[in-house]
Amino acid sequence: MTSQECLEIFEKYLREDKHASKNTLESYMRDIRQLSDYLEASCGCSLDKASSQDIEDYIDYLHFQNKSPATVSRIVASVKCFYFHFSIRGIVKVNPSLSIKPEKVNEKLPQILTAEEIDLLLRQPKCVDAKGYRDHAMLETMYATGMRVSELLALNVTDVNLSAQLIRCADGSKERLIPMYPEAVKALEQYMHLVRGQMVLSPDENALFVNVSGSRMSRQGFWKIIKFYAKSAGIEKDITPHTLRHSFATHLLENGADKHSLKELLGYSDVSSAGFYTKLISNNLSSIYNKSHPRAATAV
Repeated sequence: MTSQECLEIFEKYLREDKHASKNTLESYMRDIRQLSDYLEASCGCSLDKASSQDIEDYIDYLHFQNKSPATVSRIVASVKCFYFHFSIRGIVKVNPSLSIKPEKVNEKLPQILTAEEIDLLLRQPKCVDAKGYRDHAMLETMYATGMRVSELLALNVTDVNLSAQLIRCADGSKERLIPMYPEAVKALEQYMHLVRGQMVLSPDENALFVNVSGSRMSRQGFWKIIKFYAKSAGIEKDITPHTLRHSFATHLLENGADKHSLKELLGYSDVSSAGFYTKLISNNLSSIYNKSHPRAATAV
């Protein structure tokens, strides 16, 4: 079997059996293609003929290339998934990835914004031109819904129901309806009714959020928007587009939301995934305690 045939089998498995999201699918396939290229160049073998030593050598090669522990850990997970499926199907007799141990990655909890910082950030875009209305609507929508960046940028006009104050979010084969608070609805309504028509390149454009060229906003474009307004707000934390999602989830839990509700809002398949945010709350409370309690900084 050729490596290309192996890749096609794996991609079909991810799409049809795993129902993987677009991002997950692209990530897994990229990792396995790179493994395929390495095997072809180093030992001239296809994916289904790789030995345990070949896979171990590949992981060593990744370290030699100075890949970060997090990157290597992700690649190891992709490789293990690939060969587990192929061993279950009997395409490979011995799973060559069994000897590979997951990388130890020191968990780094992401930054979250306080309610005051969120308010400051959301007030930065000035609704005096089309870009200001758009940026204000994007930031409000992101914090109102806790969407992934990819989900936000994939939104179409037809996904928005302003009268019901709901927005439809689709990720692969899964979709969910997320409520929005009034300020976010107002920001979206102003953007859609006042300026979006002036910004789109074509009247047939379906994308909700478009760039200055009139086509769908890119991840890089939204990254620049977040960085620009964080700087103008004087926020010194290391903010990424995902920061608003983390802040959304953490603030809901802090204000009484349960993990099952949060799971539905965030689009997780397992409630344990939402438990990640309890660590953020614990970490945040410890920080507040140490800064605020009069005896917390007392030396022993």
